[in-house]
Amino acid sequence: MARVTVEDCVDKVENRFELVLLASHRARLISQGAAITIDRDNDKNPVVALREIAEETLSPGDLKEDLIHSLQKHVEVDEPEAVAVPQVTAGDSDITETADMDADDNVSFDSMSEEELLAGIEGLVAPEKSDDY
Repeated sequence: MARVTVEDCVDKVENRFELVLLASHRARLISQGAAITIDRDNDKNPVVALREIAEETLSPGDLKEDLIHSLQKHVEVDEPEAVAVPQVTAGDSDITETADMDADDNVSFDSMSEEELLAGIEGLVAPEKSDDY
């Protein structure tokens, strides 16, 4: 096959407009460094892309999926749903009791004023430096 025309590829991809999209996408991939599946024979990238489609070395379905993926701006990722974890309250000392709690139970926290927090920070002593470090 010395030259490829659109008629050689129409039996692989029925719609001519889709063929142009697929061949142009493949030609861009080749220009970006993708490996070609046929001999180049001193042809330019669009001709190589058409020859690959005509000789069925690439699946038109795979090319179409790759084209769609390259045009997507936001790819939706399936993430696992969050699992409700039982909450631990400050007054609970037994772990088995907290495992039986519902997720709707209220959680109580000890509150600390800003002055108490500052007094606690000021009371911290810096670790002593030693020669080992």
